[in-house]
Formats: sequence, C-alpha cells, structure tokens
Amino acid sequence: QVQLVESGGGLVLAGGSLRLSCATSGRTFSRIAMGWFRQAPGKEREFVAAISRSGRGVYYAEFVKGRFIISRDNAANTVYLQMNSLKPDDTAVYYCAAHTESGGIDYYYIEYDNYDYWGQGTQVTVSS
Repeated sequence: QVQLVESGGGLVLAGGSLRLSCATSGRTFSRIAMGWFRQAPGKEREFVAAISRSGRGVYYAEFVKGRFIISRDNAANTVYLQMNSLKPDDTAVYYCAAHTESGGIDYYYIEYDNYDYWGQGTQVTVSS
C-alpha cells in the first residue's frame, strides 16, 4: 500500500504561482514513478506531468510546457509540481499518482491506467 497526500492548492490570481506537494509513505519512494493529473468540473481527468524514479525522466502535457515543473526529493519522499504563469483554465482538482510496478529507473508514465495509487486531490483555483 502507498499513501499519497497532496497539499499546496489554493486560490491564486491569473499569472501567479503555486507549488503543490505530494508526500508519500508505505513504499520505498525511489522505487516509485510519479505523476500529476488534474480534473476540472465536468471534464475527464487529464495528465499534467510525470517523473521517473530517478528524476532524470520528465514529461509534460503540451498545455503546461514552459509553465509547470515537476520534481522529486527522494530523501523527503515527496514529489512537487511548481506551477507558474497560472491561467483560469488551470482551475481543477490536482491529483498525484504513483506507479509502483517494475520499470526502468528513467521511465515515466503518462496514462491514467499506468498508475495504481492516487491521492485525494487538492483544489487549485485561478481567478482572472
């Protein structure tokens, strides 16, 4: 079992920044590839960013490239999502997810079904 707890969401003006954190427990963190997804009201959950076990492999959805940065601190068992230049369209519940099955240390995963554990989500609201 892996427990994931997101934090850092909130209300921000357009153009502002937030940093989301996802603290994990229950499994050796360096053996887990991580991802961030989001879900806006009335929409399906969508991929935002992913990071490999090593941290060397990262991938972003096109709509966040150049604005969001995913990173991880294996010593702190935490993955982060730095969100800059926020737009009202970024308003959503943000979820972190863990891929615990075997895979290369530099592999990242972008599909919902690749992940087997999910956090409870944190709300991000961007006002114009």
